[in-house]
Amino acid sequence: MPNIFDNDRSYLLGDPELDILGDREKLAQWRHKNLGPPYYKLGRKVIYRGFDLNAWAEANRVDPSKGGDH
Repeated sequence: MPNIFDNDRSYLLGDPELDILGDREKLAQWRHKNLGPPYYKLGRKVIYRGFDLNAWAEANRVDPSKGGDH
């Protein structure tokens, strides 16, 4: 699968590329509920690594030919 995100890049909240996952509020809800992709919390900054985002996206891939679930 081609990567959705650049594996060698770090993404900060507010980067438009993260909009594909959801808005800031959705990402905050996931972090609060320990859902969503892995992230780093450095002070008040939240940082997502491209490699982690791609791995999380692949783990959540749905293949309808296999019954619709993972």
